[in-house]
Amino acid sequence: MAFQPYSKSNALKWLGLVTAVWVQAVSGNNYTFSNYSDALKSIMNLTQVELNDLSVAKDIGKAFGLLAGLASDQLPPWVILLIGSIEGFVGYGAQWLVVSERATLSYWQMCIFLCMGGNSTTWMNTAILVTCIRNFRKNRGPVSGILKGYVGLSTAIFTDICTALFSDSASSFLLMLAVVPFGVCLFAMLFLHEVPPSAADEGGNQDDFWYFTALNSVAVVVAFYLLAYDFIGSSHGQVFNLVFVGVLLVLLALPLLIPLYDLLKSFKKSGSLDVEGAEAVDAPLIASQETMEAEVQCQQVTEEPEAVANEVEEVKGKQPAIGEDHTIFELMRTYDFWILFVSFLCGVGTGLAVQNNMGQIGSSLGYGDVSVFVSLISIWGFFGRIISGTGSEYLIKKNGTPRPWWNAGSQIVMTIGFIVMAWAFAGSLYIGSIVVGLCYGVRLAITVPTASELFGLKYYGLIYNILILNLPLGSFLFSGLLAGLIYDAEATSTASGGNTCSGAHCYRIVFIVMAVVCLIGCVLDVFLAIKTKALYAKIQASKNCRDSSS
Repeated sequence: MAFQPYSKSNALKWLGLVTAVWVQAVSGNNYTFSNYSDALKSIMNLTQVELNDLSVAKDIGKAFGLLAGLASDQLPPWVILLIGSIEGFVGYGAQWLVVSERATLSYWQMCIFLCMGGNSTTWMNTAILVTCIRNFRKNRGPVSGILKGYVGLSTAIFTDICTALFSDSASSFLLMLAVVPFGVCLFAMLFLHEVPPSAADEGGNQDDFWYFTALNSVAVVVAFYLLAYDFIGSSHGQVFNLVFVGVLLVLLALPLLIPLYDLLKSFKKSGSLDVEGAEAVDAPLIASQETMEAEVQCQQVTEEPEAVANEVEEVKGKQPAIGEDHTIFELMRTYDFWILFVSFLCGVGTGLAVQNNMGQIGSSLGYGDVSVFVSLISIWGFFGRIISGTGSEYLIKKNGTPRPWWNAGSQIVMTIGFIVMAWAFAGSLYIGSIVVGLCYGVRLAITVPTASELFGLKYYGLIYNILILNLPLGSFLFSGLLAGLIYDAEATSTASGGNTCSGAHCYRIVFIVMAVVCLIGCVLDVFLAIKTKALYAKIQASKNCRDSSS
């Protein structure tokens, strides 16, 4: 049959994506540690190593994201969201009690609650990413970019709202981290559902293009709006700050117009079917025949690169080829995964070290308030996610460019950023914050769809959470060990029992070591990009044939 009615499930699919965007906009709380780390350090009289170990405990929570990955194949998205929201409420609620001095907890108890807070986001992100990647199989790059982009913006959203309403109060900030994601997740539970594969393919390519363009445009406006507020500052009165928060909330609500428009469009199309039903059924047979011929040609085109890929890939026994669905045990036996894993560690581990230590990096260079640097990392992380997600998808369709090339490029730029921060000239921290945020965003947005393209969607929830193990591992290696030990070696003791360090020498060695690590990651990414060239040629042919036959 040549005609298919336009279903309302397409509008529901987009409504799910919009609610997913809202969850991601409040689920970047793991990147906000610098905003209240100084308060924790002073209230609990911690050394830098002890403080960094608390940040490691926060990131270790992501290691338990494997549970969320296993659950994603057994439980509906709303249950996974509920678990994450409750865990975050308890974890950040306990930290709020300590920072607001309403309760006193021991060091190991704080480690547990920080771990719970860190783990909460793995449940939220798993529910969001797995559901949306499966719902938008043809647009994995843009979906990953927009979702990870809003995670990047979430730090700036929380930071700027707290600055506007509560004057950078650490206790108020933690209260927001506990309450806001809990409420948003409860709302999202009503609308985030996985649609059948047939419904996932609904919606015209042109419609999808304009919808994603609208989503990205709103996100860019939000990013520039936050960036403008960071430079204007909050010293213009309470009315100014309230207006800022109100406009920000309106901007975040704007994507809701997309599913509403699509729903109205579906009603109009269903109405036109009643009038023009006979004409639709009697569509020209020539068009149907041309469509069938195009589909046969597409099948032949996509089979050719697959044959090339199978020649390149060494298959032992029943080991699946790259691009096919891998079980976890099959995944562990392929060196493609370990190349992706280690290169991911080099990028996100070094980026996390900067984010976790930004409070102390800024203090050592003489900055009393580091919130602007936290916001810069967040906002430019958003731009990295959006640009790489949409740009990599475009280059695949046009040239079959493997996504790992984006990771390789980001590692080179991040190396330059670390050299600039080690140099420590005037304004270097501004440049470094922008570069680290941009490259960290690229790394996250590119790795998510790359993993699904290399190892399939069947076990994607668990594969994603195995890759995310790099966050606690990288935090431990580069933040807990490298940055913590070198800082304490350079620091002097204080009368209260802690320590402090002032000057560029405090973190210079840390930045140099991390620059070398990024170069190693770049080499691995280049190798993976070369090796997956045949696979991405197949993906390019498949995407172009789909577009021409739709």
